[in-house]
Amino acid sequence: MRSVRHGLLALATAAAAGLPATAYAAPAQARVPVEAAPAQAPASLAHAVPAPVSATGGSAAAPASATRGSTAASWPAALPGGPQVVGENRLGPRTLDLTISSPAVNARLPVRLLLPEGWSKQADRTWPVLYMLHGGVDDYTSWTRMTRVEELTEDLDAIVVMPEGGGSGNYSDWHNGGKGGPPGWETFHTEELLGVLESGYRAGTRRAVTGLSMGAYGAMKYAARHPGMFRFVGAHSGIMSTRLPGVPDIIMYTQKKAGQDPKAMWGDPIRDWRVWRDNDPAAHARNLRGVSIYISSGTTSLNGELDPPGADWDPAHLGEPVSAYTTRHLVAKLRLYGIKPTVNLYRNGTHSWPYWEREFTRSLPMIRTALGLPQGG
Repeated sequence: MRSVRHGLLALATAAAAGLPATAYAAPAQARVPVEAAPAQAPASLAHAVPAPVSATGGSAAAPASATRGSTAASWPAALPGGPQVVGENRLGPRTLDLTISSPAVNARLPVRLLLPEGWSKQADRTWPVLYMLHGGVDDYTSWTRMTRVEELTEDLDAIVVMPEGGGSGNYSDWHNGGKGGPPGWETFHTEELLGVLESGYRAGTRRAVTGLSMGAYGAMKYAARHPGMFRFVGAHSGIMSTRLPGVPDIIMYTQKKAGQDPKAMWGDPIRDWRVWRDNDPAAHARNLRGVSIYISSGTTSLNGELDPPGADWDPAHLGEPVSAYTTRHLVAKLRLYGIKPTVNLYRNGTHSWPYWEREFTRSLPMIRTALGLPQGG
């Protein structure tokens, strides 16, 4: 029995770590029906549900503040004072990379912007904002590196924001044994970054947020924990309920395998149950009233129509049935509160970029509506 449990933990850890960015492109999109299924765990994973955490540890060369919940890259420590822009790099007509000194994370962090036509710091108007959150073991460049997001948002009259979130930051302010302190990813994204963009980059207060995998968890959590902040939330292949059976064990297992204190992020699941509850999107489901919601996931982990013929299967693809399991739980809670999300559980399909780009594209009409923008041509 112990060997079976360890095997399931190993598979779950692979799913939790996330599949490295997949380089192949998606073929022409085909409509996949929504699967209506009961809220039950996949038979083989009912007691081995991976949390939305990455098994990637920090770089040994990184400053102490960046080693937890970071990518392998190191960031310089934050400058004294409040959050501030310390660097700009114009990469193209629409693409502007910022470096923001974040007291919450105690690091100087990159943020990528895609700017709308006519944007300038001196404009006499503001623009709505679409925040796009990356997955685990990845960074702020992933959406532009792995998808056609620049093309898809070319006529979107909004500022698209892709912030750094750490390779395993989990869009959380870490508990650190009750001491708090860095890294404070949630504070960076929902307070510091918003303030910087609204004060200096003509960002408005009409907002949408979307994400994939770890970023899907972050998007749903941010929308649920901060009522009124976002008018739309999109979540693709993420963990939507973090306290279902087995989840705390898997979270701590993956953190330990990453060489970190397994209780640093949210504390002990029993003693610090309030911290775990506070970071569970499903615990705040009622706060999503009035928010437009799009949730998607595969359900089987098997190769689907967007996978290359003969592509090898990877254990990380188990993130799909696990995501579907937790999605069903969140959706059931939402419906109890009279909230009607758009849900696409599409059976076969791997934990990979072609599916995330497809689902983001399908959600774009909802994003435009939530931001008060006309539909594209």
